[in-house]
Amino acid sequence: DSPLPCQIRVLVDAEWAAISAGLVQRAELFEEIIADIYGPNRLVEKGILPAGLIAASPEYLRPVVGTRPADGHFLHFCAFELGRGPDGRWWVLGDRTQAPSGAGFALENRVATTRALSDIYGEMHVHRLAGFFRRFRDALIGMAREADGRVAILTPGPLNETYYEHAYIARYLGIMLLEGEDLTVSGGRLMVRTVSGLMPISVLWRRLDAAFADPLELRSESQIGTPGLVEAIRQGSVSTVNALGSGLMETRALLAFLPKIARELRGEELELPTVATWWCGQASYRAHVLSNIDSMVIGPALSTRLAFEDDDQTRLGSALSAGERADLVARIERDGDAFVGQEAVTLSTTPVYVGGWLEPRPASLRVYLARTPEGWTVMPGGFARVGLSLDPTAIAMQRGGQAADVWVVSDRPVERETLLPQEGDSFSRTRPGSLPSRAAENLTWLGRYIERSEDTVRILRAYHVRLAETSDPDMPLLADIRDHLEPFGIDVETAIPSGLIGTLDSAVYSAGQIRDRFSPDGWLALKDLSKTIHQFATTVAPGDDATRAMTVMLR
Repeated sequence: DSPLPCQIRVLVDAEWAAISAGLVQRAELFEEIIADIYGPNRLVEKGILPAGLIAASPEYLRPVVGTRPADGHFLHFCAFELGRGPDGRWWVLGDRTQAPSGAGFALENRVATTRALSDIYGEMHVHRLAGFFRRFRDALIGMAREADGRVAILTPGPLNETYYEHAYIARYLGIMLLEGEDLTVSGGRLMVRTVSGLMPISVLWRRLDAAFADPLELRSESQIGTPGLVEAIRQGSVSTVNALGSGLMETRALLAFLPKIARELRGEELELPTVATWWCGQASYRAHVLSNIDSMVIGPALSTRLAFEDDDQTRLGSALSAGERADLVARIERDGDAFVGQEAVTLSTTPVYVGGWLEPRPASLRVYLARTPEGWTVMPGGFARVGLSLDPTAIAMQRGGQAADVWVVSDRPVERETLLPQEGDSFSRTRPGSLPSRAAENLTWLGRYIERSEDTVRILRAYHVRLAETSDPDMPLLADIRDHLEPFGIDVETAIPSGLIGTLDSAVYSAGQIRDRFSPDGWLALKDLSKTIHQFATTVAPGDDATRAMTVMLR
């Protein structure tokens, strides 16, 4: 079932403007913090940030300390998780600066809801999402320092849970989708292996965690990174979105210091407050947490997950038994650096259609920001994550929540923006010779597997037609067909041979490696064919039954 419900969360222009201003302020603050941590480190020098906390974080990458991004900015694409309290005030529940996911899902949600609710969508003056993506795509292209430099999205690959989104965004923006093995570093420059040879990459939108990006200087066991990438970044030949090491800002314990840092660096208070957080590595904060533990959410200090996504390690103080409470208190007193206490947030609810009725469910809102030459731009919408029950911890999509589209509506007509080619548009989706070698290889094998599958099905259908017409399975024609198919591992005695299933499974695998270059309709058709043949394998008998099954597959 789709996790997208029929309900839409609607926000008006005025409320959205306040949210946007607060998030732009936060993004600018994060840029300054990251630049300081990987640069002069004045926040640590002044005692505002604990050195031990920064050094202990697995998101703090020492190999990139002192490295200034080629374009001058560490952050280009951010996401923030917001919650609204029962009093209507918005709070920041968490930050996403590593490789924010979900923008593609927000876009897909919008496509689905506009089709389902086309009769009211045009009348409500809903702000479009296309303009946000167009401006960000143009910003990425503008970051390329060389005329022949390319822009690409770096994905961990098809096994990643958000790979579909990576392929969807790449197809939507017209940008290459690459894996670590597609890239190599030559002469200090990042290059992509293509059918025309090595081509330079100037901008890399990174969708994998930074620690896995380069097995030479970061996590040596990584098999999804590109050796030498860190050195190419040092040389200034490639810009990464976001910069390696920027995931540090997701560390939960840092939330405790943001208000003070905002006053230090910008001389202002946060327009959107952060959920109250206390790092137990400081004696005063630890004492406060221990004396108020029943009203706290206690979790790991270095976690980068949101509190309501981290049920395994994050505990609600009021839900602990006496024994569990005593054990947790002892652990905090013994190893306070490892824990944070956070205010237990009660989220406001949104109506959800359940079993024929509208029922309240807690919801959070994820909002995306992108850096452009004119400054930060905010996606006018995003997506809401809605819990399946009144339990706020059920919001996380990984634990069975739902996504809802978010409409920002205006009281006047809005601009109709699109990514369709416009007159005078310098961007071209096709560049001769830019097909990655890995993609070309998978396209070749996909064609071979599909052709072999079709030929095999047609021959098998002919075999079973003749088998149904005769009582002699050893007649010369049937024997010739058996002899022809045997070298290919096709056993005609089985209605749906395992060799045929294996060939089709290989076709599905090859198509899965190039989702950005394979049409959604084609992918669905191929998956449906694979599902059908696996069902037939357990239900179809040789002869007439197999003949009909082969005819179904050929359709």
